[in-house]
Amino acid sequence: MAWDVEGTKRAILEAAVAEFAAHGPNGTTVERIAKAAGVNKERVYNYFGGKQSLFATVLRDELAKVARDVPVESFATEDIGDYAGRVYDYHLAHPALGRLLRWEGLAFTAEVPDERQRRRYYGYKTAAVRDAQDRGVVTSEFDADHLIFLVLSLAGWWSAVPQVARMLTGEAGDDAEHARRRASVVAAARRLGRP
Repeated sequence: MAWDVEGTKRAILEAAVAEFAAHGPNGTTVERIAKAAGVNKERVYNYFGGKQSLFATVLRDELAKVARDVPVESFATEDIGDYAGRVYDYHLAHPALGRLLRWEGLAFTAEVPDERQRRRYYGYKTAAVRDAQDRGVVTSEFDADHLIFLVLSLAGWWSAVPQVARMLTGEAGDDAEHARRRASVVAAARRLGRP
């Protein structure tokens, strides 16, 4: 019987996302990832190297997913508020991404794994703002990199600190509160981007 290498890699990555999101790169063990994936830990090492390499792969893959699922080319032709709403939706549906990024920020004080490659995932977002600024569609009051950071923060912070959101705005257990939060994100991003 042939070994399903790709299926095994997917199982390891799924287990790694859950483990790293819950425990961070320092609190996660390869043994726990392997057990959750239903493989021996040698498979993890063979396919991904050590724990740091696996963490870098997980983040790279998760950032590629959000880039694929929430694309943007130019805010000259795409509404910055709609984009912010889609980012809010993504973080709500995939809270592990925010947790992984927060753990990364705690674990690394300087350059993070794959930083140069990962900058591409953010660079095209800055270029989308800059293009809109050049065409006079989005404000130039903020530098393009700062504006996209502010928009991403507006959209993602609800999922990043759900306890603070709950204390300020109440429980988010119903669709009405999520709709209210999303509407605020969309409106705030539009106002930030208004020329």
